[in-house]
Amino acid sequence: MPNPSPTRDAALAALRAAEARFVANNPLSQAQHNLAVASLPGGNTRTLLHTAPFPITMQRGEGAHLWDVDGHKYVDLAGDLSAGLLGHSHPTVQRALHAALAETGLSLGATTPHERRHAALLSARFGLARVRFTTSGTEANLHALAAARRFTGKRGGVVFAGGYHGGVLSFPVGAAAGAGGGSEGEGGGGERGGDGAALGGGAVVDGLPDNTVDKRDFVVVRRYNDLAMARRVIEAVAARGELAAVLVEAMQGAGGVIPGRSEFLLGVRAAARENGALFILDEVMTSRLAPGGLGAALGLSPDLVTLGKYLGGGLPFGAFGGREDVMAVYDPRLAGAMAHSGTFNNNTLAMCAGYAALKEAYTPEVCVSFNERGDRFREKLRDVARGTRLSITGRGSLIGLHFTEDGLEDIECAEDIKGKERPDLRDLFWFEMLEAGFWTTRRGFLALILETENEELDAFVEAVRDFLERHRQLMLVDK
Repeated sequence: MPNPSPTRDAALAALRAAEARFVANNPLSQAQHNLAVASLPGGNTRTLLHTAPFPITMQRGEGAHLWDVDGHKYVDLAGDLSAGLLGHSHPTVQRALHAALAETGLSLGATTPHERRHAALLSARFGLARVRFTTSGTEANLHALAAARRFTGKRGGVVFAGGYHGGVLSFPVGAAAGAGGGSEGEGGGGERGGDGAALGGGAVVDGLPDNTVDKRDFVVVRRYNDLAMARRVIEAVAARGELAAVLVEAMQGAGGVIPGRSEFLLGVRAAARENGALFILDEVMTSRLAPGGLGAALGLSPDLVTLGKYLGGGLPFGAFGGREDVMAVYDPRLAGAMAHSGTFNNNTLAMCAGYAALKEAYTPEVCVSFNERGDRFREKLRDVARGTRLSITGRGSLIGLHFTEDGLEDIECAEDIKGKERPDLRDLFWFEMLEAGFWTTRRGFLALILETENEELDAFVEAVRDFLERHRQLMLVDK
């Protein structure tokens, strides 16, 4: 952290004042939190939703709006990190759920026509020869990796710093950069990994979160969007006879909403295939960005794709699919096939809600116009933020807000931001957007909701403009 300065002191004072107003304005949320800590560790069961000094407790949602227990109304710009793309209780989803309850029932413990119908729709929409269901994007990625390992007979995976593939498949930049204490081109240590030079430079194999599974099977490329580095690592791991798959997001979501350049992603795909590995594209968040997913828009043709979030219509859902020969490792008709179990994999509510959401509400035409609207919104934010410590990233209806010391204009990987973040300004912004009536994630991730009005998006742009003007001395980049 840089040395204290009058500007930083002023930012801290503004943040303390905003936090004090937050506490005063939300007594019932605070009371709910105090009750929750009696039965939940920290009063929380989803880490992202914890915010100091306590989280807002929501009472209900309707359309693109939320109401908290203290009676405040918000325009929801977080969209439950993409799971809430259709908003809260979309009429199409409501009808599908009511019909499922009345006509089919819950927990049948059997195959139903609904799963075949949803599978056919997903396969056609996203170009999958075969698909299987899970209850989360995390599970989808785990099973896709397992398929790659069985198909190739190898265990190793190459992933990217800043990548997030689920609650137990996280590869944050902080862990990667800290492994072995090295700089770019140096690697982490560890029994399996050796040094970074032996893995082509720019790789780490240690320092991952404790809850990341199979840690020693992964090698992390330090810089997303760096094709030369990625190729070196892929070739080095393959040369050791260990590489089963390369797993990558077409746009890193949790890592900062940072789009992958098409030449980078196409190059990673080529490197994977040249070295006998499967190319797995994580589209859990990005499938919403184009009618056939972002991968189709970029011409990536992955071997396997993972899906989730909104594709369950707002209910727990995940899916993975792709090449028929690879997916055959899960075909129970074949001798030696792997088991893929899960009580709720084909639950009737998600099958019906997801089908209705994709078939009736988020059609290809709606998808295109919605993401064009997101692009226009993001450009308005960029125009307002130019010359300040606020940087805007993203594509279509997914947007990242970054507060950095230098007000970076070009962010190509999460490591570009490392050590330059201004969490004081980020938190101040979050508190003041709440006061202005906008629900965002504290880390600056925006996932637009289909039902949000253009006037509400414009109102947020004006709220950002007001924030930047109100804190002009804090937000202007020093020249």
